[in-house]
Amino acid sequence: MEARPYMPNPSGFGVEEYSLPPGSNITQMHMVHRHGSRYPTSSASVATLPKRIAELLGNGTRFTGNLEFLNTWEYQLGKEELTGLGRQQLFDSGVLHWFNYGQLYDPSSPLIARTCSQVRMLQSAENFLNGFFGPKYADNVTLEVIIEQTGFKNPLAGDKACTNNNNNRSAGGDWANTQWQEKYLKRATDRFRESMTGNKNWTTEDTYLAQTMCPYETVGLGYSPFCSLFTKDEWDGFEYSFALEYYGENGFGSPTGRAVGVGYVHELVARLQHQYPQPDEGFTAINETLDTNPTTFPLNQSLYLDFSHDTTMFSMLTALGLTQFEDFLPTSGPPEDNQLIVSHIVPFAARFNIEVIKAPRPVRAKRSKDSHTASYEDKGGETIYVHLLINQRTISLGRSIPECGKRDDGWCELETFIKAQKENIAKAKYEDSCFGNYSVPAYGDITTGAI
Repeated sequence: MEARPYMPNPSGFGVEEYSLPPGSNITQMHMVHRHGSRYPTSSASVATLPKRIAELLGNGTRFTGNLEFLNTWEYQLGKEELTGLGRQQLFDSGVLHWFNYGQLYDPSSPLIARTCSQVRMLQSAENFLNGFFGPKYADNVTLEVIIEQTGFKNPLAGDKACTNNNNNRSAGGDWANTQWQEKYLKRATDRFRESMTGNKNWTTEDTYLAQTMCPYETVGLGYSPFCSLFTKDEWDGFEYSFALEYYGENGFGSPTGRAVGVGYVHELVARLQHQYPQPDEGFTAINETLDTNPTTFPLNQSLYLDFSHDTTMFSMLTALGLTQFEDFLPTSGPPEDNQLIVSHIVPFAARFNIEVIKAPRPVRAKRSKDSHTASYEDKGGETIYVHLLINQRTISLGRSIPECGKRDDGWCELETFIKAQKENIAKAKYEDSCFGNYSVPAYGDITTGAI
């Protein structure tokens, strides 16, 4: 999945950034953080490239020109765990979050943070908390580790309890990605064959694996000779291959796009309302044992720190109803003004932050960046807002939730946001989407993120 190292979204999400008006304060922050840069997983297709190249060399292939290094290339990456860069990314993020939100921490009330049981998830949470609190972070926070196995209810790994997310019903994105690879990598595949002698049985899939090796070696070793083998257009095509994959498997183009992330939305609404989740009977997207226990699901925290995976996080954003990313993506190439750029949304070490902001009076919808200009309406009392950032850049909630209104700052009034999210929980059609016996939808048949 998306293997780009983290950077703040360089272009934003189409809305300006505004500072807090004088007198307003962030009173609560909900964070979901992806693990840092890692080595390939055991099942990753990119890990099969060494065997593929060894087979070719054993059958008489020799590489020439730019590919000559493949005659002696050795695979040096580990498995599953964070790379050194990945550990640093989470530590640095912890430091940054301390600068931004450390004032919300109450030393008299130790925190519960949550992560999943895979090793890279534990390593990510631990490195983040070390950056946030220091090496004795266990004095300040208890890390709750939720089992991440098929059939277990874990809203931070929502795919594990959603049957139809793990079969052909949600595989449309993979099909679309393959179709696009055949188009954008045709010239690159031809170039590879031209730099081979003997057996030239090199496929588009092989080219894609070689391209995928570039980011993995870069985050693992600091450099990769595979990176220079491709043109800028081919790297743009690589980016779009992920957009197709996520849209069709985890987003609005997937019948389980909302369902995999809706458990977190249910928990978010509960936390915002300071009450335990009250799901419909049979709703298995949350773990009711954990989510009705004040020790494992506290309701009084000003900081909520959760650690998850890219695909589940993308589904969380889909479940939150961010229709900014709902436009259909054709396999012929990216549409103009494509909003779904995966490296801007869920790269390694991605994070989204939901800030709750208390203002003494309503903040003007038309904002000025001049701090001397009045930020508040003349009338009205205390107003509470929600501000959503993905990778340090603001998402306009009004763009996706019309009830939030057209605001320059992208904020939404808290009660309006909660009402919209309760409606989004229903839109996920969790039971039908995850467990329904429906025919496999073709790519493009689903546009709402649910069956």
